[in-house]
Amino acid sequence: MTEIASAPKKNLRDAFWWLIATMICVHACMATTRVTASLWVLNQGYGEASVGMLLSLFAVAPIVLSLWAGRLADRHGFHRPVGIGVTLAFVGALLPLAVQQLWAIAIGCLLCGGAVAVAAVALQREAGLMAEEPGELKKIFSWMALGPAMSNALSPIIAGLLIDHVGMTAAFGFATALPVLAWVLARKVPRNPPAVYTKSFREPAAWDLFRLPAYRRLLLVNLALSAGWDAHSFVVPVVGHARGLSASSIGLVLGSFAAAATVVRLAIVRFADDIDEAKALRTAMVVAMLTFIAYAWLPGTFGLMCGSALLGMALGSVQPMILAMMHRETPPERHGQALGLRMLTLNGATVGMPVGFGMLAAATALTAPMWVMAAALLAAQWPARKL
Repeated sequence: MTEIASAPKKNLRDAFWWLIATMICVHACMATTRVTASLWVLNQGYGEASVGMLLSLFAVAPIVLSLWAGRLADRHGFHRPVGIGVTLAFVGALLPLAVQQLWAIAIGCLLCGGAVAVAAVALQREAGLMAEEPGELKKIFSWMALGPAMSNALSPIIAGLLIDHVGMTAAFGFATALPVLAWVLARKVPRNPPAVYTKSFREPAAWDLFRLPAYRRLLLVNLALSAGWDAHSFVVPVVGHARGLSASSIGLVLGSFAAAATVVRLAIVRFADDIDEAKALRTAMVVAMLTFIAYAWLPGTFGLMCGSALLGMALGSVQPMILAMMHRETPPERHGQALGLRMLTLNGATVGMPVGFGMLAAATALTAPMWVMAAALLAAQWPARKL
């Protein structure tokens, strides 16, 4: 709270809600583009491997931009990195709206993924500075995690309805309007410039954070759980399309996952003081592992919605815990670096997963990626038990 102590209390409370609203809009742009691009590729007959390739592009740009985004946030605060992220999102959504060809949609996916990486680091860092004591971090990051959860809940449903009743162009147009709204909201956050660095200041390398054992373990657990999100995002459109579900039904299945993630994060806000973070992480991993194993046999749209909701509850509870623990385990002046390195590690390790999921699904069974993720979560219990 030291960096924002001079701001009026009312401004701080107002700024927090603007942060959440900005996060929702930026992430919704990416989520809408992801769903619309996946269905466009399937409708054009490109196949499951092409869907995996497109989804992997969302993780490519964060590999290049995440560490830079962390340093940018530590040095310049909130508005500059968010402005860059919003610009990337706008261009990334506008390109497939203007040119509905595979190359344009691929570049749009690349830019939208980079936009979320740059903006999210600044948003999470700014939110962490608003905690007056360590116990508030779970509540703050639970509220912040509601941004992606709400956008994931609403965006697929809206995109599906627009595709079914208007067309692909309308869905891409909706994605294009969201970054503009995000910048309008971000400008309402009061400016909070960080400490000024002298020319003699040497910023420590972000890789030094790997020397912290707790930080390493958190990244390993986060990696396994984050890959579960990727597996679910890949499997649902592919399985839904194979079963002949409409775009609206596929959107409902994806939306049920995100709605459950939203509910569980609201519960964390309410019961944050009573939650043991390490035990909650381990429990979530077990629930997700069992659901991944059973997902292939779930019947119809309703069955897929129930399975997705259970996965949403398990995986949705993870991010607030990990971010709260990460903020406590890293120096305050390096929170941006820690968040950027986390994003780099997650995206670097998972960039090839959608492609691998596509190849695996094409060669074996459509739900095989979920069985692979069940095995990964079982292996991740080992570092989780040391947290």
